[in-house]
Amino acid sequence: MPEYSDDIKRPVWLQRLHHWRTEHVSDRQFLIVVSFLVGVFAAFAAFILHWLINEIQYLLTARFDVRTYNWLYLVFPVVGIYLTSLFVKYVVKDNISHGITRILYAISRKQNRLKRHNCWSSVIASAITIGFGGSVGAEAPIVLTGSAIGSNLGQLFRFDGKTLMMMLGCGASAAIAGIFKAPIAGLVFTLEVLMIDLTMASLMPILISSVTATCITYILVGSDSLFEFHLDGVWQVERIPATILLGIFCGLVSLYFIRLMTLCENGFGRLKRYPYVKLIVGGLVLSSLIFFFPSLYGEGYNSINILLNGKTEADWAQLLNNSLFYGHGHLLLIYVGLVLATKVLATSATNGGGGCGGTFAPSLFIGAFAGFFFSRLWNVYEVGVYVPEKNFALLGMAGVMAGVMHAPLTGIFLIAELTGGYQLFIPLMIVSICAYLTIIIFEPHSIYGMRLAREGKLITHHTDKSVLTLMSLESIIERQYTPLSVDLTLGQLVKKVSMSGSEFLPVLDKGGKLLGEIDLMKIRHLMFRTELYQHFTVAQIMSKSPGVLGFNDPMEDVMSTFDKTDAAILPVTDTEGRLIGYINRTRMYAMYRKIVADFSQE
Repeated sequence: MPEYSDDIKRPVWLQRLHHWRTEHVSDRQFLIVVSFLVGVFAAFAAFILHWLINEIQYLLTARFDVRTYNWLYLVFPVVGIYLTSLFVKYVVKDNISHGITRILYAISRKQNRLKRHNCWSSVIASAITIGFGGSVGAEAPIVLTGSAIGSNLGQLFRFDGKTLMMMLGCGASAAIAGIFKAPIAGLVFTLEVLMIDLTMASLMPILISSVTATCITYILVGSDSLFEFHLDGVWQVERIPATILLGIFCGLVSLYFIRLMTLCENGFGRLKRYPYVKLIVGGLVLSSLIFFFPSLYGEGYNSINILLNGKTEADWAQLLNNSLFYGHGHLLLIYVGLVLATKVLATSATNGGGGCGGTFAPSLFIGAFAGFFFSRLWNVYEVGVYVPEKNFALLGMAGVMAGVMHAPLTGIFLIAELTGGYQLFIPLMIVSICAYLTIIIFEPHSIYGMRLAREGKLITHHTDKSVLTLMSLESIIERQYTPLSVDLTLGQLVKKVSMSGSEFLPVLDKGGKLLGEIDLMKIRHLMFRTELYQHFTVAQIMSKSPGVLGFNDPMEDVMSTFDKTDAAILPVTDTEGRLIGYINRTRMYAMYRKIVADFSQE
């Protein structure tokens, strides 16, 4: 049952609503109502975002001649990134990049609270970015929007932290379900990527949000799928070797995706102080790539549909429209390979230059191109039994998604629901599993979680690690201490001890840096000998702390340090060695036990 906090002052009408609700509606029933509302709002947000993207793209590119290149591809992406950066800087005034990573951070460090502007800011920013050609996806911004809707509704009704986490999951699952009309994929995404544990208490609200969002989307846009797909022949057992190799190939492509994305992010991160340099570099890279490979424009879903529905060389040659490759169908395989290799650069340049978008759609895009590229090479060189290119393009989408997101079940169910390709369920599972098993050899975390994992801020399904992540080092630091200087005499030290309630007194220099500590248990034999008061100084009797904790240390490392040193209390310092306070072992374990108890409750 949700509990309510008192940190938000509610208007009178909301207080009256709450009183009426408590008298007539149970907590469980009310949670279901809120889950339904989350699904409705998330579906409308997804519809608005895709409508905006399509309208902007139509206005900008509808009159392009497909038979030749267009110089405006060098202009539109730069304009889009610039407009997005202005919107974020002067309207939002907050960082809205890495949408799903921000959700994971909210779960691990912000008590599942997302800011109010996240309910709309990502929709507008990503619509501008993608509509003008930014080579990113709209899914991560919508997932952030859906989660923000769930979080803010939960805060409005004063749900406790655990119920707020469920509301985040409802919003995320509703967003995925609304975008792709895939309720099961929405549920699985929440469990695999956001790592919200499935219990009977959380299953029903998340399912309600997912199904509601799916139904609303059907009402708004009809029954057509985002991707059209018609199976090219039934799957045959003879294709198992090719299917396994495709999975391994997708895993390696996922590794390329993650590593190159990280490298580019670090490069743009070094330009953080020079926003216009970032804009110029990102804009030039993106616009140049789109000029040569127009398939990189926007989300790229049109290109995916060409791969999934093509039957002849003429059909697949549509990928070459608007490019320098137009009319050169014999170069199709080279073009597909180049697009596959440069998509990550285009995505990184979009976000690095100041745009707003996610890596969800790029992983689908790269997966489709990877599957087509692999199958075309397989057939050209007659490695084995013939494999249908369109089928393998579909399988590649699941494989790369499973590898990039470390979410094989999401890849399987999303692609199956998205395309109606349930006849390929077995090969979908083979490719997704092989891709996942390949990528985890090199990368233990998904592209969303790796940033937080390096800082020890990632919630996982491992209960012990999750509890440590939920613990806040700052909340258990004891900042009251009696500082000592090295030149104090033993007599002066005794006077200080009489005014202090601690058994450990830090010795600091003039700048506040920790030099050592006085452990009263170690100097008891001196404290009661008054004849020695003028013969000893703090510098002579102080000892070195058995361990020193950093303010940004993950709680797992803090626990490990206590276990190694067997200390009762340890100092915490900043990056320059200045003392912040002390961590008491007893208090720390008391908090740990409390969180374990809360975490284990249904």
